[in-house]
Amino acid sequence: MRRILTIMAALLTGVLAADAQTLNGVTIESYTMERSGSFVIVDMDLDISQLDVKGTQTVVFTPHIVRDTMSVALRSVGVYGRNRHFYYQRNEEQAPTSGDDLSYRSNKLPELIHYHAVVPFEEWMDGCQLIFEREDCGCNNTELGKQGDVLIERFPLEPYDPTLIYIRPEAEKTKMRSLSGSAFIDFPVNKTDIRPTYRNNTAELAKITGTIDSVKGDADITITAISIKGFASPESPYSNNTRLAKGRTEALKRYVEKLYKFDAGFIATSYEPEDWAGLERYVEASNLENKDAILKLIRSDEEPDRKEWLIKSKYAADYKFLLENCYPALRHSDYVIEYNVRQYSKPAEIERIMNTAPQKLSLEEFYILAETYESGSAELDELWEIAVRMFPNDEIANFNAANSAMDKGDYERAAKYLDKAGDRPEVDYSRGCIEVLKEDYVASLPHLERAKERGIKEAEAVIEAVSNHWKVTQTKK
Repeated sequence: MRRILTIMAALLTGVLAADAQTLNGVTIESYTMERSGSFVIVDMDLDISQLDVKGTQTVVFTPHIVRDTMSVALRSVGVYGRNRHFYYQRNEEQAPTSGDDLSYRSNKLPELIHYHAVVPFEEWMDGCQLIFEREDCGCNNTELGKQGDVLIERFPLEPYDPTLIYIRPEAEKTKMRSLSGSAFIDFPVNKTDIRPTYRNNTAELAKITGTIDSVKGDADITITAISIKGFASPESPYSNNTRLAKGRTEALKRYVEKLYKFDAGFIATSYEPEDWAGLERYVEASNLENKDAILKLIRSDEEPDRKEWLIKSKYAADYKFLLENCYPALRHSDYVIEYNVRQYSKPAEIERIMNTAPQKLSLEEFYILAETYESGSAELDELWEIAVRMFPNDEIANFNAANSAMDKGDYERAAKYLDKAGDRPEVDYSRGCIEVLKEDYVASLPHLERAKERGIKEAEAVIEAVSNHWKVTQTKK
């Protein structure tokens, strides 16, 4: 899953060590081309001591920054034969070099020329070449020949491809999972016995049995606990609602026990006589005329029966609306089925489970399978997308999904996942990598520096690479 670097390490730092190059009769001992702010700077050490220039000739060397149809010439180096030198001294305006250019007599050449040129940077120069051109001239500036060779093939270097890091989640010693839901069982007025065919009870009871069946028949799963909590609505006396909530919950427990032959006591029960929290949520989201006043009563310290009486007597129309539209939903049974899932270790088995029942996998099992997938592949990206759906609030799941999205070039999706990945140092590193991949090297450095300070060793190599991205240097061995 780690991104493989395909460019030579020397190139990634922008530094080459090589023998001196000879282009067009000039030996280039070393050179550096770099961007510094809004300028491009070119430095070269040139040995032209072996250049043979006749007395009537001139040789002019001019580096050019070139990309497609765009080009800019840097300062030139002119080497004049003896006769040409004296001629241009008398006719300076006709000389092929002038101003900031460098000029030498062929019989008085220095051992080494330290060449330095500065030009404004323009956006088109990103990806340019540096061409070293030679032009030979005779009398009256007659062109005798012109040729150019590529000194730097690409400036700056190819965009840097940072190593992406993934975090291996800790293994779950026991893979505990749970399923939950709510069933709205109807009972005749003041009754507590279960009537499976009464009103919509067939469908509501099937919610509970269907949830149990979904795990009970799976050989990889062991049910460890079932709990049921019953609620009644606030109308009628609190004491009666206590009796109804308790009795109806026990009836539902016996109904489930009889179907599945669970041991006595395996299903835990609890009850809440009146679901005031549910009522509060409903009113808070409503447009009732007396919404604020009713909420104040619900949240007060009044006894439950008095609360209900005050709402009923003071806000009769609103109470009637609640009785018809809200109270039936407050009479419900919430259930939770807890279970354990066995461990998986073989990638082929994990892949099968991921494609059929991904909720049974741990994050570490997703990681085991991910190690068998190719970096940047669609399969790997889909794997981490599934993992983060199964564990939407897990920081490591979000972190690994962010790196997978980065690998696919989806930086917006990656940034969203990193927002949920916490404040670990790896997140700093990945934020920096996003900017590197977007080729915004300036924006990347604060994130990378912070990651380095916090112990991410990979950050140091990336900092060095992006710092030298706008610098290509060749030094003599």
